[in-house]
Amino acid sequence: MSRIDDSETLQIGTGAMTDETQSAPTGQAVIQGYLKTLDGSPGVYRMLNAKGEVLYVGKARNLKNRVSNYARGTGHSARIARMIFETASMMFLTTRTEVEALLLEQNLIKQLKPRYNVLMRDDKSFPNILISKAHPFPQIKKHRGKKSEKGSYYGPFASAGAVNRTLNQLQKVFLLRNCSDAMFESRTRPCLQYQIKRCSAPCVGKISAEGYAELVSDAERFLQGKSTAVQAELARGMAEASEAMEFERAAALRDRIRALTNVQQSQGINPRGVAEADVIALHLEGGQACVQVFFIRANQSWGNRDFYPRTGAGAEEAEILTAFLTQFYDDKDPPKLILLSHPVEDEDLVVEALSARAGRKVELAVPQRGEKAELVENAARNAREALARKMAETSTQNKLLAGLAEAFDLEAPPRRIEIYDNAHIQGADAVGGMVVAGAEGFLKSQYRKFNIRGEAGRQGDDFGMMKEVLTRRFERLLKEDPERKSDAWPDLLLIDGGAGQVSAVGEIMAELGVDDIPFVGVAKGIDRDAGKEEFYRPGEPAFALQRNDPVLYFVQRLRDEAHRWANGAHVAKRAKAVGATPLDEVPGVGAGRKRALLAHFGSAKAVARAGVEDLKQVEGISEAMAQTIHDFFHARS
Repeated sequence: MSRIDDSETLQIGTGAMTDETQSAPTGQAVIQGYLKTLDGSPGVYRMLNAKGEVLYVGKARNLKNRVSNYARGTGHSARIARMIFETASMMFLTTRTEVEALLLEQNLIKQLKPRYNVLMRDDKSFPNILISKAHPFPQIKKHRGKKSEKGSYYGPFASAGAVNRTLNQLQKVFLLRNCSDAMFESRTRPCLQYQIKRCSAPCVGKISAEGYAELVSDAERFLQGKSTAVQAELARGMAEASEAMEFERAAALRDRIRALTNVQQSQGINPRGVAEADVIALHLEGGQACVQVFFIRANQSWGNRDFYPRTGAGAEEAEILTAFLTQFYDDKDPPKLILLSHPVEDEDLVVEALSARAGRKVELAVPQRGEKAELVENAARNAREALARKMAETSTQNKLLAGLAEAFDLEAPPRRIEIYDNAHIQGADAVGGMVVAGAEGFLKSQYRKFNIRGEAGRQGDDFGMMKEVLTRRFERLLKEDPERKSDAWPDLLLIDGGAGQVSAVGEIMAELGVDDIPFVGVAKGIDRDAGKEEFYRPGEPAFALQRNDPVLYFVQRLRDEAHRWANGAHVAKRAKAVGATPLDEVPGVGAGRKRALLAHFGSAKAVARAGVEDLKQVEGISEAMAQTIHDFFHARS
């Protein structure tokens, strides 16, 4: 969904907002005072408490009418009545249209996270399958993020696992390569993928360009939902091969047909009458909500994902789904059809906003019968079951957090725990990792990686690396939220290490002025066995928990997740370093030119030795670029 440019489309409303103190008046009388300054323009309003904290962000077709509703003494739900009672001031932004107001409202909700708004908490992008067209022999791979690479994109898939499973099956059927372009250019004999019949080995000429293009075409038709035609052609080819007594080719086609059938069976739900849709169902219980999203593309189910939006202290189904749709599709292209379990507020407005985002007509529907209704019911059942599991897990998690508070003498169960670990090999490719956990389990969208920049990394100094990570983390927090109003501040830090690490952490926390945040060092005990961990706190003797204590298992799980996260970051950084060449540092040489240079000269060393005239012979290298490359290596020598 497109962002609103404040400088072009917004005007600051002239309200009666002043600097309020804790003793300032609140409620309907305050809201009433704004009415004389408002007109019937569309726009967005913010309700703030006496501390200046945003309680609620809303949009209105007519600001004056909407605010006058809040000024009435009756007719409000308990949630709205509480919000009105706490309101000490308001802010207004006018827009040209109500659609702009809707978009701005959801942007502000995501930025400010007001207590009484519905907020979608997981906003991670979804992966796609990409058939890259930047090479004569296209590569098939998983892609996440901005669609800037040349090629055909198919998705979204609900998870990386769903993409990986589909890719695994597609490689068996269509034999497309998944290796990088650099790996492709360097091959002199077929790799293992060819041996296990998952690649046609175009890198060494085992298939012609025309034959490979046919495989690419078949794969694209399958991903477009034309699997029946692909299967029929494979069957016809197998019959022709058998008649011609080409039994080896017939057997290969038979294996591809079997693999294609396995793909179709593994997709689960495969609706006949719905080619493309997102199926979105909501289940609300006890003030908690679960939204289940199923992705239907090319008449196939490409997985499902559950979300647990914050319900704004009592919002109902229509408001929750409206907020979810506008926030969910803020940075994603909506499909042509969205099937819903409940109607939404201002349906015409939501349709207009989603259609503008997609650049074509988007339809919302709440089906009552037929295949579409069955799809929604299936999603609703999944939402109901997922919420029941989530509520049970949350109850268990709350008990563990309470046990953690008791074990570490905390004032209250921590709402946010940050766990830190470092990973390196003798100082090389050093990375720090932070994982976050709370009442809802691991908050993976808030994990962070820190590339160690200082001397401590090069020297393999674990204490120094931990100091660098914490300094960067808390200096940024202090800059962004010095008054600690947001929920980004931790209630407990767990550090992988013993007395030395705790001492180093204590020094840096004191220097930063955040030494009121409790922290605990978790060290392996005797023989470094799991279950014999020792815990260290500043100024306290080390202690241990009983081996069968659930809190100990909980801490082990937290520590192991931090270890996994940091190690994964380290491995990725090391792999990137292994594949790096001096060409990466040449100004103006991107992936395409790098690939062309390596293909032409064979190695980065040969490129460095080449003259300007030789460099100009490479496709895509102009005389000016050839001179730049030559000067770069000549200056380095």
